[in-house]
Amino acid sequence: MKRIALFLATNLAIIVVLSITLRILGVERILDETGTGLNLNNLLVFALVFGFGGSFISLAISKWMAKKTMGVKVIEQPGNPTEQWLVDTVRRQAKQAGIGMPEVGIFNSPDPNAFATGMSRNNALVAVSTGLMQNMGQDEVEAVLGHEVSHVANGDMVTLALIQGVVNTFVIFLARVIGHFVDRVVFKNEQGHGPAFWITTIVAEIILAILASIIVMWFSRQREFRADTGGAELSSREKMISALERLRAAQGQPSQMPDQMQAFGIRGGGVTQGLKRLFMTHPPLEERIMALKSGR
Repeated sequence: MKRIALFLATNLAIIVVLSITLRILGVERILDETGTGLNLNNLLVFALVFGFGGSFISLAISKWMAKKTMGVKVIEQPGNPTEQWLVDTVRRQAKQAGIGMPEVGIFNSPDPNAFATGMSRNNALVAVSTGLMQNMGQDEVEAVLGHEVSHVANGDMVTLALIQGVVNTFVIFLARVIGHFVDRVVFKNEQGHGPAFWITTIVAEIILAILASIIVMWFSRQREFRADTGGAELSSREKMISALERLRAAQGQPSQMPDQMQAFGIRGGGVTQGLKRLFMTHPPLEERIMALKSGR
């Protein structure tokens, strides 16, 4: 319940901030002065503010949100040898990858998982679950940490936010153009916008968002392959393969991560066929293991 309340409150705050931004920019409406045609400049500004604004505000607060939703305990002063090893390993890998030292944390979950988030290469968080630490050997955990450090070094969080911002902008812009066309041409509404505009816009946004998510999910899958390769370079190929095989063995165990964090975890789903495959955030673990074994 706390996670849901936090998610709703955060999104409401984002909408308020973006609405204030539009008012400051003087974008009060997307119709022209006559109330008959679209003001494409205003519409583009509206789409850009909501398309990119939501993505980058989410990116800016991603560490804070991850800590709150996942209950991450950041290791500020290692309290035992395990915590000391985690911090030392991430420090070594971060230096090797040429990035600033991320914050290192642990979250309580039986699900063997880990994630990285943050708004830049030098302002990131790498966190592992208690289930990961309990079910994997030190070499495998080292590879998982390398995978997450590679996400940070590759700038995956920023790139994903950019891609999401671009597709959001197109969806918002095109949905309203389609809604305006239907309102004027099909329903012959000549002034303002009638119910047909709003209904068509909502339907168009849903359809376009589904199609656009295919692009975002494709990138998400590609970044997992790159992070696996990076994890192999920061540990070893054998350690990375062993870690993925251990994750595959735990595949029947449902993920404990909330939906908004699923794309950031190291675990992926099983083999999915048909259209469902287009909407996977992660490639199947079998494919990731084969890619490493084949040297791709």
